Amino acid sequence: MIRYGVLIVGAGHAGAQAAIALRQHKFAGSVALLGDEAELPYERPPLSKEYLAGDKPFERLLIRNAAFWDERQVTLLPGRTAIRVDPTRRELVTADGETIGYGSLIWAAGGKPRRLACAGGDLAGVHSVRTRADVDRMIAELPDVRRVAVIGGGYIGLEAAAVLAKLGRSVTVLEAQDRVLARVAGEPLSRFFEDEHRTHGVDLRMGVTVDAIVGDDRVTGVRLADGEVVPAEMAIVGIGIDPAVTPLLDAGAAGGNGVLVDAQCRTSLADVFAVGDCALHANRFAGARCIRLESVQNANDQATVAAKTILGIEAAYDAVPWFWSNQYDLKLQTVGISAGHDATVLRGDPANRSFSVIYLRAGRVIALDCVNATKDYVQGRKLVLEAAEIDSARLADATVPLKDLT
Repeated sequence: MIRYGVLIVGAGHAGAQAAIALRQHKFAGSVALLGDEAELPYERPPLSKEYLAGDKPFERLLIRNAAFWDERQVTLLPGRTAIRVDPTRRELVTADGETIGYGSLIWAAGGKPRRLACAGGDLAGVHSVRTRADVDRMIAELPDVRRVAVIGGGYIGLEAAAVLAKLGRSVTVLEAQDRVLARVAGEPLSRFFEDEHRTHGVDLRMGVTVDAIVGDDRVTGVRLADGEVVPAEMAIVGIGIDPAVTPLLDAGAAGGNGVLVDAQCRTSLADVFAVGDCALHANRFAGARCIRLESVQNANDQATVAAKTILGIEAAYDAVPWFWSNQYDLKLQTVGISAGHDATVLRGDPANRSFSVIYLRAGRVIALDCVNATKDYVQGRKLVLEAAEIDSARLADATVPLKDLT
């Protein structure tokens, strides 16, 4: 049995950054990076955008090339899925029966796309967008696809819809809530993106429930609860992820919707850390609630904290969350977490396709959504960090830079 000083499970942003940070901070022991895909560690956000559109080849998605990992003596263990952890023996077992020992374990396994609970979810032509292989299958099928049904009006669904509309496909978005982005943004932003998608020919259906995916061997449509069938030769399911933490929970780690970690990203298991999409943590920018954050920022920052903690360097996770989404020629940049806001301020005019929505709670700035407004995004970070209390009329005045309001 091989044993590593640090074994990292998950070869996405979080896992890759953990390995990078260990070497940057002079960890001299052995490091292994285990992932269930055959690929080198790569960026996932472009999958539903530039990669699906054909604007960015896979090589440009790589976080680092093969030589980088060799030079830093990071052992890559691709094509392996961890299924069991023994925290007493400090061992991990993979799906093919291999046992790997560790001194410290960093769990960065992310999550798996949620599947539809209805009939037909396993038909050919039904896709999720999580891995390169997922998108490669979609790309291979597109020449024979004229109509696409996108189930879920979140970021992944809308990004895929924007790309496919630009590629000339007839796209229908099916969203159970009464607006798109309902879980992550305020109504002004939702309505703006709804208008944009409709302008580009996307058929948006809000407040609808999917009853089944219909077809024999391959999808031919999506049947709604009211009996209507939306014709489609391809269906894309973007309804969130389930955190991949079962082996840790089975081993006794505290958690549920994710594995619970402290400010140093330690789980309740000795020398086992969790970072990235699967890490359930108390976040002061979410009102101290325990949340999971699915973002590159969170993945990188938590991974660095875990690596430093293993090395005995004092560190704590307390980073301002940020996110982004590209749809058509629109760049949405978000800083902070808007959940729990009790007021919004519109800064700029959506008709100009450059504006910001500022979110307040108890009169204090907690988040900004900035559309083609990078200066607001950059300068608004300080307002979120300081929970600034500023008059709404001043925030709304787009002629005054946000930096001048602090």
